[in-house]
Parts: sequence; structure tokens; C-alpha cells
Amino acid sequence: MAKIKFPRPSIIKSRVDYSYDQPGTLPGTLLIDADAPPPNIVLYDYNATDFTSKQVAIPEECASYLDTESVTWVDVQGLGCEDILQRLGRVFNLHPLVLEDVVNVPQRPKVEDYEDQLMIIARMVIPKETVGFYVEQVSFVLGKHYLLTVQEEPEHDCFEQVRLRIRNNKGTLRKQQPDYLAYTLLDAIVDGFFPVLEDYGEEIEDLEEEVVTNPTRQTLAKIYRVRRELLTLRRSIWPQRDAINCLIRDESDLISDNVRLYLRDCYDHAVQVLDMVETYRELTSGLMDVYLSAVGNKMNEIMKLLTVISSIFIPLTFIAGVYGMNFNTEKSPWNMPELNWYWGYPACLAGMSAIAVGLVFFFWRRGWFENFSTIKDDSSTVNTTATSIKRSRNLSRVRSRSIS
Repeated sequence: MAKIKFPRPSIIKSRVDYSYDQPGTLPGTLLIDADAPPPNIVLYDYNATDFTSKQVAIPEECASYLDTESVTWVDVQGLGCEDILQRLGRVFNLHPLVLEDVVNVPQRPKVEDYEDQLMIIARMVIPKETVGFYVEQVSFVLGKHYLLTVQEEPEHDCFEQVRLRIRNNKGTLRKQQPDYLAYTLLDAIVDGFFPVLEDYGEEIEDLEEEVVTNPTRQTLAKIYRVRRELLTLRRSIWPQRDAINCLIRDESDLISDNVRLYLRDCYDHAVQVLDMVETYRELTSGLMDVYLSAVGNKMNEIMKLLTVISSIFIPLTFIAGVYGMNFNTEKSPWNMPELNWYWGYPACLAGMSAIAVGLVFFFWRRGWFENFSTIKDDSSTVNTTATSIKRSRNLSRVRSRSIS
């Protein structure tokens, strides 16, 4: 039997495995991938009335904005230059361990308090145009008047709506402090899981129909791939939920009580995402069981058909074997008189046909020709699974509309 080759894209490894240092490595050592894009630094400085946006050529240009009363958001996209990152660490007075966690990706989502700075590690997912999603680490360094965000690459993020709100002065974002900006970005990251989960809800529904109607080896490979990717989402959102809870629970002067109330809503969204991920993982486990049952029942039906055919031809083969011996000795008292009978051949064929028809009628009365597969007839299980998927999809649609 040929082995089933499950898809193992290269992106899975980077999404699942966390970064680790070689034994004996000095604390604060930066490990940068050779194919990492160079840093692209964009600075946003705003208050209730004024707004400034500029492309930063060197990190030292950000120093004059850090101690002003306005809010400064420095967005770094890309980790491909150690020199720029080291200089950025000196400008923002980052602890070597903070810079290590920011650069050596991926890290587990967490929150670290460094007195006058608060470091937050989060995982952001962006749906692909076809199948799957992109995932990258987003690091936050929250100060009294500034927020530093570091992304792995400049191509994909979910912050464009936040940038538009700042640029167009919509809502109360420009009237708030950097902690509210950090909450807004975290909420955008958590809400970014919902469109991805909506795609998986539709794919699981299609897989359910495929498993019920025409299960193949490719179906099993699809189910396995969905389970792996849902596991990746779970590994991203589970510690992220705990990190948001730490922001709510722990006392920090950098986060106001008002923002903690908003973080509760963000935590609730993270719990909803985690519930949806767990629901979809259970559904895919159920699809795996249904697939195995469908394949087993299909094999049983094939064996049943072969058994019926064999049972019909066994007596016919016996008769043909007896008359195929061709014993016709005139001196022997054990002659086969039918061999010389004029109507012997058609009578033998008629007898064999009668036996075959009789066996078919007997098997039909015994119910052997009925479909014993409970997969297609068990509509209650199918409807229950479909209802669960549709409910989860409706929830994700509601969250997607709220994002836009």
C-alpha cells in the first residue's frame, strides 16, 4: 500500500517552533536570519490637534520625540540589520534581554515589566489569498510618552485601520496616551484571528461534505493539514490570552485604569478566538473519525459485493467442474449419461441459471443488497456538525464586520 504524503510546508516550522539559543550563548546575543528584510522605520507623532508622520533614515532621529508630551509611535518593520537594531536599542535605552526577545523570533507571547518600560510580545496572523495564513511576531515596548513596535517584515500587518484613524483623527485615539495605542494595536491583532478562522470554518464545512460523499486519500491529507494549522493558531492565541490577562491583573504605572477596562474587552475577544479554535479542532477530529468510518464501511460494502458474487459462482463452478471431468467409458458402470444426452448442454445451462437466480433472490430476501452504510443515512450527526460550523462562522463574520 502506498504511503500518504501529507503536506509539510516550510512555513509550518517557523510558525510552530520557538526561538532558542545555543548552549553557552551570551545573554543579549542577536540571531538574525540571512533572508530577513532590512528595517523600515516609520515615526508617527500626534496629539489631539497635530499629527506628524515621517520616514526615519537612522534611529537617532527618533530621540528628540521620546520626551515630548505628544504620543510617539515608532514602527519598525524588518529585522535584517543588526547595526540599526543595536542603535535603536541605545536610542530607546532597551535592556539587552529586551532587544534579544525582540530580534530572536519567534518568542512565546508574554509580558515583561522593566520599571520604566513594558515589553509585550504578541503573534499576528494574516489570511492568505488562497489557503492558510501568514504569522509573525510583533513586539511592543511601551514607555511613558512613546510606543515602539517591531515587526518581522513590512509586507503584512493588520494595523492599517489604526494608522488611518490616527491620520484622519477618527475616534478618541489621538486624545489618549500611548497605553491606549498599545491596546488598540493588540485588539487589532486579536481581531485579525477572526477572518482566518472564518476561512477555516468554510473549509471544514467543505471537508465535511467531501468526507460524507466521496472520501479519498486527498481528503485525509486536507484534514491533517487543517489540524496542524489549527494547532499553530492555538499555540499563538493561548499564551497571548494569558499575556493580555497579565496586563489587566498586574499593576503597572504605564497602563491606566481606563485602558485596563478596554483590555478586558480584548481579553474577551481572545477567549472567543480560543473557543473557536478548540471547536474547529474537535470538528476536524470528528471528521477524521467519520473518514475512517466511511472508508471502513466502503470496504465492507466492497467485500459484501465480492462475497455475493463468490457465493453465486461457487455452485456454478462446482457443476462446471463435475461435467468438465468428461468420464465417458462404455464399459464402466459409472458413466455420465448426460454427456451423450441431446439436451444435456442446454439443460445444464438452464440449471446453472436457475441456481444463480435462486441465490440472488435468496440474498435479496436476506437484505444483502441493501446499503448498510450509516454515513449517508445518519443525518442527525451531519446536521449537528454543520450547525456547529455555521454558528462559529456567523460569530467570526460578526467580529470581521466590527473590525472593518
